[in-house]
Amino acid sequence: MKPAQDKAKQKKKILRDWFFLALSLVFLFILLMIFPEKTAPVTSTAWEYFMEMIIILPAVMIIMGIFSVFISDETVVKYLGKASGFKGIAISIFLGALPTGPLYVAFPMAATLLKKGARPSNIIIFLSAWACIKLPQELVELQFLGVDFMITRLILTIIFVTIMGYIIEIILEGNRQQMNKIHQGD
Repeated sequence: MKPAQDKAKQKKKILRDWFFLALSLVFLFILLMIFPEKTAPVTSTAWEYFMEMIIILPAVMIIMGIFSVFISDETVVKYLGKASGFKGIAISIFLGALPTGPLYVAFPMAATLLKKGARPSNIIIFLSAWACIKLPQELVELQFLGVDFMITRLILTIIFVTIMGYIIEIILEGNRQQMNKIHQGD
């Protein structure tokens, strides 16, 4: 792709993001006008999340910068790329299950892994593991719900997260092929 096309595409994405932000704010103001008693809880919750993001995101961006520089594309392709197989699934689950933190922290890492050549199914598995499989969560489940519940839920989660990852990859690949056909027709 040409640099001019890249810039135009990036500008289009930025405009789309600003549009959705503005649309969300308009929708928020309409809802608050309809339900004025919800103004205080909405603003306090929004402020709490905003402050959490202000505290967490700079550290995430620094870690992502270090990750981008020190982890080569070849390493990502080797362990999480198209030919990674079961090893890629296991690494994705392991990387997703280790950290404890909000899911939005995982998205910049997922985007970087995709740019470096990770297989989309492994990224879906990584994000889903981050959301559904946490080592501290497993210990709490074990304590309160028992070993049978914990193991059954963990196994089923891994199976269905893996299936979901591959289904989404197939859908994305079909969309990509369809877009290529459309662009070749131009």
